Amino acid sequence: MDYMKRNHQIANSLYNLGLEKAKLRDLTGAIECLKKSLRFDKYQMNARNLLGLVFYEMGETPHALTQWVISMNLKPEGNPADRYLDEIQRKPGQLERESQMIKTYNQALFQIRMKSMDLAALQLSNVTEANPRFVKAHMLLALIDMSNGDYVKAGKSLYRVLQIDKSNPKAQWYMSIVKQNTKREDVEKKKLKNAFSHRQMADDDTIIPPEYKENTGWGSILNIIAGLIIGMLVIFFLVMPANTKSLNTAHNQELIQYSQKISELNQQLTAKTQEYDELKALSDEMEAQIAAIDGDHQAVLAQYQAVIGILQAYQNEDLMTVAQLYTSLDSSLITEPSILQIIMAVTQDMTTNGFQTLEDLGTSSWNGGNLAQAITYYEKSLEVNPNNPSAMYLLGRAYQQTGNTEQANSWFGKIIDEFPDSNQADQAKEARGY
Repeated sequence: MDYMKRNHQIANSLYNLGLEKAKLRDLTGAIECLKKSLRFDKYQMNARNLLGLVFYEMGETPHALTQWVISMNLKPEGNPADRYLDEIQRKPGQLERESQMIKTYNQALFQIRMKSMDLAALQLSNVTEANPRFVKAHMLLALIDMSNGDYVKAGKSLYRVLQIDKSNPKAQWYMSIVKQNTKREDVEKKKLKNAFSHRQMADDDTIIPPEYKENTGWGSILNIIAGLIIGMLVIFFLVMPANTKSLNTAHNQELIQYSQKISELNQQLTAKTQEYDELKALSDEMEAQIAAIDGDHQAVLAQYQAVIGILQAYQNEDLMTVAQLYTSLDSSLITEPSILQIIMAVTQDMTTNGFQTLEDLGTSSWNGGNLAQAITYYEKSLEVNPNNPSAMYLLGRAYQQTGNTEQANSWFGKIIDEFPDSNQADQAKEARGY
């Protein structure tokens, strides 16, 4: 069988399994099946769109948007993902609220690391109130309540999680701990035991005797006994031999049939074993191929996520984030023409305006007394445009102000060696004391 066709069949099977799990609200299991489906066939649009819907149902909108954006780039025409993205973008302030919610959730994580549990619980309560489907926020809030000994409140959060994702293994494990500490587990065990135990006798129950007794005469008793003896003799001498012979014949026929069936089954088992070994070898080969290309897929996905991050940073006017993401972008891994056009536009903006904007931000930070921030901005400006002697000189002067003479002289020397005709060359010589 052709590998591509087989991969497509496996991907469809995994998608159907993920769809069934999603219908049963086993969202964690659905995510696992859908991710495996996409490993076998990245063009399985139904699996990718459903994966985005499952992420959205669990309150993880950024992951959902990522899947839908990839889906649209792989299949721009007639794709339901276009409708999903349009519905989110059409809601006023939806993306901004989602972004703020994620920031609040991350702040709660930071507060937990700083041992500020009360502040973290307050922030998570705001997140779950804004998005009641955010499973991770409910789980984290339940853990905080469990650490504070409030198992009843933790149980309420876990109950909401299991309503959304009823087979979530972590939520089930935490719920078992909650039940142990609230004695709920003992109550449930007692109910189960009572359901399968015998009913205890009440005071007014009547015991019915096992046999019915009737007063009869001795003659009737003797007749009954004689009839029983005669019947036993007839059975022993007449009926049993014939039945025994018939049973032996039937038993022998059954043994012959069973032997034939066992022989046929052994042949089938041998054939199935050989077929299984062939399929196992084929599966191992396919797994090796998947493992080899999975790294490339993850790298490509990271580049798409970086492009999304750049666009969001532009929307938030966060040029620092734009510069950071741009310097880590590898456009050689992206083949979609629409995404490459976006990257070209970003590259043109960064090479014409971005590096100068970052240099100006560094100078503003220096004037404001934040020398460390100024150094960061100058370095990011040089990452975008390495041939800018103005930023080099300012970075060298900033290092000189911090007392890092070695770094300062390194940048001054670079200007003198590589840009001797620039205005900054003389300034660099003067700064070095030439």
